[in-house]
Amino acid sequence: MASDQLEDTTTSSHVLTTSSFADERSRVLKHGDTFAVFDHHGRIKPGGLGEEGLYHEGTRFLSRLVMELEDKPLIVLGSTVSKENGHLAVALTNPDLIEAGKTVLPFGTLHIAVKTFLWKSVCYREIRVKNYGPHTVRAEFSIHFSADYADIFEIRGMKRKARGMDLDPEVREDSVVLGYRGLDNVVRRTALCFSPVPAQLSSATARFNHILHAREETKHDIRVTCEHESSSIHVLSFDNARHESQAEAERYRAWACHLETANGQMNAWFDRATSDLQLMTTELPTGPYPYAGVPWFNTPFGRDGLLTALECLWLRPNLARGVLAYLASTQAVDTIPAQDAEPGKILHEVRFGEMAALGEMPFGRYYGSVDATPLFVLLAGAYYQRTGDLEFSRSLWPNIEAALGWIDAFGDRSGRGFVEYRQSTNGLLHQGWKDSDDAIFHADGTPALGPIALCEVQAYVYAARRAAATVATALGRNDYASELGRKAEVLQRKFESAFWCEDLSTYAIALDGQGQPCRVRTSNAGHCLFAGIAKPDRARRLARTLLNAESFSGWGVRTVAASEVGYNPMGYHTGSVWPHDNALIASGLARYGYGEKALQLLTGQFQAGMHFELHRMPELFCGFAQDSGESPVLYPVACAPQSWSAASVFLLFQACLGLEISGVERQISFTRPQLPASLGELRIHNLEVAGSTIDLRLVKQEHNVEINVIRRGGDIQVMVIK
Repeated sequence: MASDQLEDTTTSSHVLTTSSFADERSRVLKHGDTFAVFDHHGRIKPGGLGEEGLYHEGTRFLSRLVMELEDKPLIVLGSTVSKENGHLAVALTNPDLIEAGKTVLPFGTLHIAVKTFLWKSVCYREIRVKNYGPHTVRAEFSIHFSADYADIFEIRGMKRKARGMDLDPEVREDSVVLGYRGLDNVVRRTALCFSPVPAQLSSATARFNHILHAREETKHDIRVTCEHESSSIHVLSFDNARHESQAEAERYRAWACHLETANGQMNAWFDRATSDLQLMTTELPTGPYPYAGVPWFNTPFGRDGLLTALECLWLRPNLARGVLAYLASTQAVDTIPAQDAEPGKILHEVRFGEMAALGEMPFGRYYGSVDATPLFVLLAGAYYQRTGDLEFSRSLWPNIEAALGWIDAFGDRSGRGFVEYRQSTNGLLHQGWKDSDDAIFHADGTPALGPIALCEVQAYVYAARRAAATVATALGRNDYASELGRKAEVLQRKFESAFWCEDLSTYAIALDGQGQPCRVRTSNAGHCLFAGIAKPDRARRLARTLLNAESFSGWGVRTVAASEVGYNPMGYHTGSVWPHDNALIASGLARYGYGEKALQLLTGQFQAGMHFELHRMPELFCGFAQDSGESPVLYPVACAPQSWSAASVFLLFQACLGLEISGVERQISFTRPQLPASLGELRIHNLEVAGSTIDLRLVKQEHNVEINVIRRGGDIQVMVIK
């Protein structure tokens, strides 16, 4: 997302790539501002991508955690993250241990079960060792650990000119405290506590001597606490912390709307999307907020949070409220060039950690996003329509007005009538959702020079003005609502004239600084369908373009069509497939009556999801064409889980069902609903509308989908338009 000012070429959207997550088979846990990346053995070790570790607020508090038996690595039998993302379970065993040419411990004698989870800034690990052999076993287990306190941007490839000072380790009978004083003068500490007391404990290794009789089992607990000098963390026992963690997950499942089918694979897809969204959501003082992705983006992002909330608005409206509240509280009020901040502008990202505090990169609080501000207004209007929550909308109105003011006063500095961005030398070069340095280019591959007006941003502005007009009318501001409607119509006319490429049957991805269109077939144009700015006849032609063989890989719509000079199926934004992008396009297709094409996207994404580990939708995957019997190709350093990828599952289904919910009118409507061929029935449980709840059963018929109300708790109307 941004070029730093140090001695490297890393950007905020670029991650230095030396190997692949596909090679490493990472396991990810998260809770709040703490996350961990393990290998499939459950280890944290140097090497590979170098991203493994236990992190808190943008800093790695543990860079090594490796268990050995007699100083030899253990053998992994199985490894998985639980369905609800609550814990990592790893099954290990011993290798053949040989002394003087004789096997003293045969392979598979010991079973080592390791469970790990995160809870309130602490990593809890339980290790159970059981002897399944016929004889008594005497063995030494060792646990090696270290902490490098690297900033997340260092791990991604940025080079620092200097760093702080490691503190002397504090070694006690059952615990070790490692520490670091950063250049920001903040002391960060990692406290490791072992139970039972190790036989030997140093600043880097704990050793345990075991004597296990046949069928005997022993247990160890390790608690790793991430703390700042001023923090006060209450560390629980493993069992008590696990109980609290499970209780939180159960409370979430009890009230949340959820989907169920008779198709086990589809249920696995739903369940993983639901648990990933829960995993990524952090409770902030302003309410729940979906952090963007692990490992690189475990922090609030404006655009990501807004689009995630839009994708799952129909079944998780409280998430939208939390996103809106947080972004309103961080809305820019001053012009600060170093942060790309201007009055009324919505946050792009916020970062914690030493490098952010020192300003070694501009992302501590950064506003370099051209689309977050109109998306904020769009979501505010959609939230009101979904919930009918007029009081919250009234409290948010000053922020909506300020955002609209930014669009008018700062968005169109060239006076062309379009919202644009100027390429930054300090922050992001490109400031739309495709923010890599090579993302915006002309048909001959020449990079576009700014100021740049992106097609989807104009579409968002159009939708934002219409959404704000709805809220303004509800608040009795009819004149302002009429003005916003007029501005939206003017923008639509100008947009159609400037962006439509008649011979390509698509909208140009952007206008460059000279007003010249970047005549490239991209997925961006699909967002124009999502926002409703496209005229119906052009929407029809664009729908065909997006689903032709050059754009549609079989798994999904590519970011850039394969026929373009700049196409690269392995490029971050130049030919890959992004789940959230496809969900927005599907929503747009359904909006214009092309539900069968939306169903085609859902089917492709579902088929891809069945190939991904844990059925988890990654940030993106490569754009190679679907080939029978082959899997989609992973992108080497894609975040997984990623919030807007998880939420894409729900928007894809909303699009295919033609589902709209109005809390204002207390009404649920289905327009020409469709279900995939593999899905005979879908149940929607505990769907909340304006304080009432309903359960629905959707059954696929030969030519339509039948909607049945199973339970209705309150005054909710259900309409089906065929």
